[in-house]
Amino acid sequence: MATNIGMMDPAYFVGRTEILSWINSTLHLNIAKVEEAASGAIQCQLMDAVHPGMVPMHRVNFDAKSEYDMIQNYKVLQDVFNKLKITKHIEVSKLVKGRPLDNLEFMQWMKKYCDSINGGQMNSYNPSERREACKGGKDPKRTSSNQAPVKSSTAGSRTHQSQNNRRTESSSSHPLNPSAKPTRPASSGGPAPSVEPAYEKQITELKLSVDTLEKERDFYFAKLRDIEILCQTPEIESSAVVGAIHKILYATDDNASLLEEAQAMITRKYQNQSVVEEEKEEVEADKVPKLESQKRKSILNIEVNVAADSTLSPKRRISDASDVHSSGSPLVSC
Repeated sequence: MATNIGMMDPAYFVGRTEILSWINSTLHLNIAKVEEAASGAIQCQLMDAVHPGMVPMHRVNFDAKSEYDMIQNYKVLQDVFNKLKITKHIEVSKLVKGRPLDNLEFMQWMKKYCDSINGGQMNSYNPSERREACKGGKDPKRTSSNQAPVKSSTAGSRTHQSQNNRRTESSSSHPLNPSAKPTRPASSGGPAPSVEPAYEKQITELKLSVDTLEKERDFYFAKLRDIEILCQTPEIESSAVVGAIHKILYATDDNASLLEEAQAMITRKYQNQSVVEEEKEEVEADKVPKLESQKRKSILNIEVNVAADSTLSPKRRISDASDVHSSGSPLVSC
């Protein structure tokens, strides 16, 4: 069961086109943008589809417009996660803002998770019926366009066939001018002319190119997100390098000198540190000579005393000795 999925997992390289197609086909909806799932109601029903009866659908609000109503949906989703012991963190404050990348990332995780439950098989699930218990779940605007009545498509095919028959009859009624080009009928609400194969090929190539660019964009966005999380580490958060990285990451305008400013921040920081270190070294260098001078003075005093004792004359030594003996003798004549 996929609950914790790494940022480099292939699930996060699924394009928004595939995500939208998966949501619409699974829940019989007709959303055109991933950020339309910002209310959290779609995520709740996806969990209800893979875990039937686990989600209280009567508490889900498909008509949520305010952040308060959206947060209530995410509370329901969080309760379901807690019951299933899913440790995925829901960044509600970002999702309710309707940011495309945040909602795309969460829906990529939802698809990976739903695919990991019973291989993504939800054959017996009736999304329209389950949505009837929700507030705003009966909105006809949300119904998928592929559930249109069959009669309309049959009538369209008959109309198209009758137009082709009339076109054939008109061309056969002028056999004397075979080089004349048939004129296209004026647009009167009929079916659009078929696209030429060359244009179809170009459209296919453009779609593939868009999907590739989306995957590449999401890949580099994931890289930047990893760097942002790394810079929030408490041990390095206050360093100059992290400050310069934040300046580049959070810049709102395309400033050509932004890199130079970030480099200048690092240079100034390390210059200040070097100045402080030099001042410390100078203070310590000033303390060392004073201590050495004091040691030298004490050594000189000792050497002077020793030298003075050694340079006394013999007569002075005898007198000193006689003074000592006379002062210590008890028989001193008066």
